[in-house]
Parts: sequence; C-alpha cells; structure tokens
Amino acid sequence: MAEQFPGGVLDLLDAAGDRPVFEHAGRTVSGAELLGAVRRVTRGLRRHGVRPGDGVALLLGVSPDAFAAVIAAHVAGARVVGLRPGLTAAQQDQLLADVAFVVTDRPDGLPERAGAPPPARARSVLALGELLACADDGARPVITARPGDVARLIHTSGSTGLPKACAQTYAAMTAAWTLRPGDWPPAIRELATRLDRFLVFGSLASQVMMEYGLLTLAAGGVLVTADPPAFPEALVRLRASASVITVARLTKLVASQRESPVDLGGLRALMLSGSPLAPGRLREAAEVLGPVVFHGYGQTETGTISMATPADEPGSLGVPPVDLEVRDPAGRPLPPGADGELFVRTPAQSAGYWREPGLTAEVFTDGWVRTRDLGHLDAEGRLWLTGRVRDVVIVNANVHYAGPIERVLATHPAVAEAYVAAVPDEDTGEAVHAFVVPAAGRAPGLGELRELVTAHLGAACAPARLTLIDQVPLTPAGKPDKRRLAEGGGRAPAPPAGVARPAAGTDFRAL
Repeated sequence: MAEQFPGGVLDLLDAAGDRPVFEHAGRTVSGAELLGAVRRVTRGLRRHGVRPGDGVALLLGVSPDAFAAVIAAHVAGARVVGLRPGLTAAQQDQLLADVAFVVTDRPDGLPERAGAPPPARARSVLALGELLACADDGARPVITARPGDVARLIHTSGSTGLPKACAQTYAAMTAAWTLRPGDWPPAIRELATRLDRFLVFGSLASQVMMEYGLLTLAAGGVLVTADPPAFPEALVRLRASASVITVARLTKLVASQRESPVDLGGLRALMLSGSPLAPGRLREAAEVLGPVVFHGYGQTETGTISMATPADEPGSLGVPPVDLEVRDPAGRPLPPGADGELFVRTPAQSAGYWREPGLTAEVFTDGWVRTRDLGHLDAEGRLWLTGRVRDVVIVNANVHYAGPIERVLATHPAVAEAYVAAVPDEDTGEAVHAFVVPAAGRAPGLGELRELVTAHLGAACAPARLTLIDQVPLTPAGKPDKRRLAEGGGRAPAPPAGVARPAAGTDFRAL
C-alpha cells in the first residue's frame, strides 16, 4: 500500500536529487533544494503549533517556495485551504472561518478590514520567508497526516454568494493515481510523455494546476512559471511544452497564430479545462497548433473523470478510466447511446461538502457522485456530454449558478423579474446574459446591474449582456424557458414614458 500522502511527493523530490524540477523568475531549483525547503517550512509550521487537523490557509503566489509550503502543510497533517485571487470580502471570511493559521508570502500579510469578524483578527499569520529561515536537519520529514482527516478544502466558484468546499481526505489523496506511473490511464500515460516543461500560473490553490504539477514531477518534467501568462509569448520565452488552457484562451491563441504566427514547435500539450469545446473549434485548433489539445473532463468533487487525446474524435471525452453510469431520472442505468445524468466514482473523490450535510446527501449518494451533467456512452465506451442538469454559467472555467445572480438582480428597485442564461464570450468562454422585466415606469441600466452583482458575488457573475423583456416564456410545466429566452423568445417592452433604456442585447464592453 502506498505511503500516506504526501509521501509520494517527498519520494519524487528525493529521487530527483540535483535534477532541476522548478524554474521561477530566473531561478532554477533542484529536487534536493525543493525537498530542503519542504523540510524547513514543515519545521517552522510545527514550531508555531500546527498539528494534524488544524486549518491552514495559504495566501501565496506561484513559486517553488509556495509549492514547498503546500507540501509542508500536508506533511504536518493540516486541513489546507487555498485563497485564490478575486474573492469578495464575504467570501474570504467564509474561507477563513475555520482556519487557525495563515501562511503568506505577501509583504503586508493578511490585510485587516474594518468590521472584519474577530476570528479574522485572532488567527496566526505566518510569513513564508520566516518559515523558510528555519534550520534544515536533512532528515526525511515525518508525515503526521491521518488517513481520515480532511487534507484540503477545494472551493467551488462561490456563485451561491459563499463558496462551497469539497472536503478531500488524506486517504483519498493517497489513493489518487497521479504520483504512480504504473496506475496511469492510457490518456494520462500519453500526456505524461509531453510534460517536459509544464507552465504554471495563477494559483497553486487551483486543483487543476496542482494536479498537473504533481503529474509533471512524476513524469520527470520541470515546472516553469509565468504570472500573468501572456500567450503565446510565455510559451515561447519559457520553452514550455505543456500548459493548462481554457476555451477562451485557446480561441485567442488560435486567432493569434493565424494573424501573427510565432514558433510554437516546442508545444506538445494543451490541457483544456472548464467549458466544453465545440468539435469545430477543436478541429480548428488542431489545424493551427497541431495535435496538442487534451480535452479533460472532471469536477471539483471528483477530480479527473475522463480525458480525450488529440487522436480521439472531436467532441468525445475519451473512454473514462473510472466507474461511470448514465442514469435516467429514476436512477436506473441506461444503455449505450441513451442520454442521462452522469454518476461517477473516482479513487480521489471528495467525502462531501464541508459542513453542508444536506447538500452532501444530495450529491454524494451510496459512494457515487452526481455530476449533474448530461451525456452518454457510445458503443465503444467513449463519453459524450450533451448538456447540464444544473442551471449554470461557466466563466473562465469556473462554475457560477444562475439562481443567486437572479436573486441579486431582483433586489434592484427597477427590476420586477430577473433571469440569467449563458452567452458565448470570446474572452471568458461564457458570460452572464441577464433578461430583466423592468418595474413599472423604470428601466435598469447594465452598468448599475453589473455594480450590484459585483458587490455581492464578484465580477465574474456580473452580467455582460442585458435584454429587457415584458414577460418570460414558460415551458409546458410552467417554468421559465431559458432556452427560448436565449433564442430571443422574450418580447422586449416599449420603454417607459420619459425613461431611456439600453437596447436589447447591450454589451457592457460597448458602453
């Protein structure tokens, strides 16, 4: 049986020795040096009283030192919480509610806010630089993580107003195949051969970024950093062979290569994350960039579910290497070719939502996870997605629920009813399209609605387009028919007397 996580990471770094494993800001770090950083940070955390089960939040950039801090927190058995950029004040407070320690590489530490709740002021804030200054005894760190403890809370996008946290145990992280080449599914084995230089950006709090980073180390590759990542410049400058990419960024990269091509001969893999990619777009990417796109499908709750290689038919997500059932609304398994909701079981899936027993019972059922996605398996076992059970908009690969956005919009005094649907967006993949029935005698402006939603839910949830309608079309069951809305089925009202209103379909970038 594999050693408790993160023992496999320590083994990889130890085996790497003097081989470079990380390049950051002109600095090259070997496996031995990175392992030494893990030892020092672990020692520092324990000196400050971090024990198994303690909540430790990481407010860090993307660097080898930040990577060492993540692994050290797991060696100490902490419940690790990553703080990603772009959180509202309320969302940050939610993530820090059960945290006793914050580790940061920011000079100002954790900024104080007027009116912040007492726990935010009372927790210990530890500077990463001070932890790294601890002496290195050269001994392998003793892993004190316990299998049943929560290893990390992986937060969803927070579109319900406050982020939901998927709780992944140390046992689940140990069961993951990422660090064990002998257990890699065929698509991952092929991908691993292309991870010579994996471009890391954004945040190591990202589940996707961290998993591909660990996979790169297991494949003998090097992590290289660029933040923010300007594509294709960063790919060329850092000689990156692989990177994670969203649909919107892939579309821009393809357009850029058509207009002003640069030498991307060293690029061998782009791991598509987030929104599904239309088959036509995938064919275009292959024509311009070559056979480099690996189309992954997974969820925060489950980790990777399936992956299509460049050789797979466009639109397919490959053959899932995990347990997957397609079920009808009554929960009965469906035969190949029939569409239904996807239920999956993965080795590293979350145990549930942190302190959300009701939601956990709804999504985690008898060892299976309800994906709330629709799809089918073909006769060869390949997975095809066909829709979403959930009413969501995916912005920059993050899922945002329509209901909370609609409720915030409805609080505006000029809004009688509000409905939200996804609209394609060249910059973010999808964006929020708000359909609003104005209150009598009034008409809201897009700018003020964007400000309202941004203040409550963050900028990603703010509507990019606004259409005023006089009534919402209904399904035969009497529910709002958002498909008809998106197809123009809502009738636009005449503007109230003396009141100017935005034209239907107004785009905020044009204002």
